[in-house]
Amino acid sequence: MSEIFTEELPRDFDGLRATILAQRERLPKRIAQIAAYALDNPDEIAFGTAASIAVSAGVQPSTLIRFAQHLGFDGFTSLQGVFRERLRERNSSYEDRLNTLRAGEGASGGNHRILDGFLTASRKSLDVMSRTLDEATLDRAIATLAEAETIYILARRRSFPIATYLAYALGKLGVRNQLVESAAGLSPEIISFATPKDAVLVVSFSPYAPATIEDARGLAERGVPLVAITDSAFSPLASVAQIWFEVAEADFGGFRTLSSTMALAMALAVGVGDARQAGRRRRRPRD
Repeated sequence: MSEIFTEELPRDFDGLRATILAQRERLPKRIAQIAAYALDNPDEIAFGTAASIAVSAGVQPSTLIRFAQHLGFDGFTSLQGVFRERLRERNSSYEDRLNTLRAGEGASGGNHRILDGFLTASRKSLDVMSRTLDEATLDRAIATLAEAETIYILARRRSFPIATYLAYALGKLGVRNQLVESAAGLSPEIISFATPKDAVLVVSFSPYAPATIEDARGLAERGVPLVAITDSAFSPLASVAQIWFEVAEADFGGFRTLSSTMALAMALAVGVGDARQAGRRRRRPRD
């Protein structure tokens, strides 16, 4: 049997995810394949049978058992319990999360304590990004976006506020962009105009919006350069994007902030605007 790579059994989904990500470079190929599938499709792991999951993930059912044992579980059923618990926690509703926040540390502090909690989480997220963001990756992303004729901005659900800010900021900076959003359901028609001369800036976090992933894959297959902001090396965006950023947002009471994602989006927008302006200065004919 393969060596177990964790001494402490992950008791919740966040702990499980952190364990997998910390060891992703050392996972055997098939174990890495099911690990990626599990993080991308946690609901399927929670509800599916070993046989159905194995078919969807493209592995043998025995690989699921090996995956569970790698993590320290005695079998796949025990591992599946972590994914089911995640659903119970997620389905506990935002009202339950609010109740948890109010109950934490008593009722003292009230709304100010909630604000302090989010400020602390935001500072933590920003500090992690400051220490871990690769400068060369940032430069390459800005260069790719600055060279594009049109920047298509693709994000949904929780990531959508980032997309709307990018569209606003790039527009103010005179950079042609297209927010892939349509109340009439015309998103497929909008992205059909993208060519390899353009670029896509896509944002998605787990649980990834299926439509975003599908659109991103289709654009990548057509040769349109993709710059992605996501949360994991196992993200489906990481495998299709030319350049991608891993952003880990801290949370308070189960509510994740968007502070470091927004800071990165601002840096990309302003960096692209600055690069475009510098390019115009270089092309300006001298007297």
